[in-house]
Amino acid sequence: MTIEILQTHKLLESCEVALAERFTVHKLHEAADKPALIAQLAPRVRAIAGGAVNADLIAQLPALEIIANFGVGYDSIDTAAARAANVRVTNTPNVLNDAVAELTIGLMIALARRIPQADQFVRQGKWPTAGMGLFSELTGKTVGILGLGRIGKEIAARAQAMKMRVVYFGRHRQESEPHIFYDNLLEMARDSDWLVVIAPGGKDTEGIVSRQVLEALGPQGNIVNVARGTLIDEAAMLDLLQSGGLGGAALDVFEHEPRVPEAFFALDNVVLSPHQGSATIQTRNAMGALVVANLAAHFAGEPLISAVV
Repeated sequence: MTIEILQTHKLLESCEVALAERFTVHKLHEAADKPALIAQLAPRVRAIAGGAVNADLIAQLPALEIIANFGVGYDSIDTAAARAANVRVTNTPNVLNDAVAELTIGLMIALARRIPQADQFVRQGKWPTAGMGLFSELTGKTVGILGLGRIGKEIAARAQAMKMRVVYFGRHRQESEPHIFYDNLLEMARDSDWLVVIAPGGKDTEGIVSRQVLEALGPQGNIVNVARGTLIDEAAMLDLLQSGGLGGAALDVFEHEPRVPEAFFALDNVVLSPHQGSATIQTRNAMGALVVANLAAHFAGEPLISAVV
């Protein structure tokens, strides 16, 4: 008999095919009656593929051994409940570092040079009778990185290639990193032209970019969020963008995505993206392969490739 697993949301086709080749997969997100499916499968499900796993779901699956999350961020999984139930948790780090870093720099350039607005300017036939105006560039600017982890380091390397000065804020100084370390986020924001948010989500970082931090970044400052929408006081950011208290924002994530406050849509100093940080074919395929590889390693009695619990 094959091992039975529960898939909590839609995954990339290559990942779903690979899972189906190795396991008996039950798709919770497609079930008309989710509680009934869970109750029926409860004694047999040994693994979960995907995220959005709370303590209640873990408690309902007594045979559960492992949760293989699709994504580097695992804040949608109750890791404390998993640990208490002796359930392993894995994620998909490293394979998406380049894709997220590339998008970050792309968002920065798009905001600095108003590329989306320029595209619309041409498409709407305005060019023959008017000019777009002058904007900014990245060269010579200071970028403060909130969260100098794996992805943060890749962003830093690319920012340096753009002739930017890199500083960072985190829980502790990283002695092997050459960039200037700040132990105060407010001070770093005050000294930066750009603030890039790439720290993990969760209760520890919720609202870490407060109104005060945004005000310190100031009317000439720009913020980029490729982490989680919950890290920024979204209402304060919107207010400051509207009033001129904040220069601009390039956002790939939102507090209640996919719902985005409509007030953002009218702002020319904002670039919006639908959580596309890792959304390349090669990266998503690699993420799916790592989900499967972690499950395969677990059931073969081998060390997990990327365990977080």
